Amino acid sequence: MSAPRPVRDGVLRFLLRGASVRGEVVVLDRAWREVIARHALPEPVRDRLGELSAAAALLGATLKFDGSLVLQIHGDGPVALFVVEYRSDGAYRATAKLREGASIPQDAPLPALVDAQGRGRFVVTLDPRESAPDKPTWQGIVPFEGATVAGVLERYMQRSEQVPTRLWLAADGERAVGLLLQRLPDEAGEPQADADGWNRMQQLADTVAPEELLTLPADELLRRLFWQESLYAFDHRPCRFACRCTREKVGDMLRMLGSDEVEAILAERGEVEVHCEYCNQAYRFDLVDSLALFHSLAPAPEGDPTRH
Repeated sequence: MSAPRPVRDGVLRFLLRGASVRGEVVVLDRAWREVIARHALPEPVRDRLGELSAAAALLGATLKFDGSLVLQIHGDGPVALFVVEYRSDGAYRATAKLREGASIPQDAPLPALVDAQGRGRFVVTLDPRESAPDKPTWQGIVPFEGATVAGVLERYMQRSEQVPTRLWLAADGERAVGLLLQRLPDEAGEPQADADGWNRMQQLADTVAPEELLTLPADELLRRLFWQESLYAFDHRPCRFACRCTREKVGDMLRMLGSDEVEAILAERGEVEVHCEYCNQAYRFDLVDSLALFHSLAPAPEGDPTRH
């Protein structure tokens, strides 16, 4: 077993060579705390968003293009939406949208949050347009199936990728952590040397408790689970929180809204204020700024950093 390197805010990829199984372990420390510092979320919602963040990093670490992977759970319960965007350079952002007046019990399971009436759905989007502007975005939508974030992802992978995949996820107010195992295909149709390897690796990983995921360093976790196996850690990819919102993008959105609507908001409130749902940054547009949007005038700079 080669020595895995310590992981903080990153994805470590590894092989269990004798068993023909590949794996990944992700730890989000500061990157996860950057997300939750910007949102006041009930614990069950926060922790499920953390698990979805870890899952996005695990799946996004294998992107073969410059672009984005977006995981969404659309809900018909007290949570209307979970969404995580992971980019091929390791940047990610995440948010959850609660319905107004929603009451969420402390121990609410995922189905109660997003599938109260059986109309929840899970959406995966692959957007390669950063590297291939002419290549279309791909999107897969499936019904919500599963009692946990890991269960939902496993069923999706079984349906769409047809690659045997297992995930173990955990999150709290400090860390979001995940472990992924995938069975590698047989080479040239030859049977695997270790025919029971895939089942054995799952059984070993099933012994991990959420508390261990959240407290053990990644290298110690792998040693604890696979100490008798031929494990080779070969790749570490850092992750970080980064939002893509800009004042220019908000201005483009207001142009799409239309001058009449913007003028009505100005008449009522004196300014237009838009908050990014991911990072909670506020962008403010007064009358002069709004005129510039629709009449190609340069707005006068002021001390507010959101006005530049």
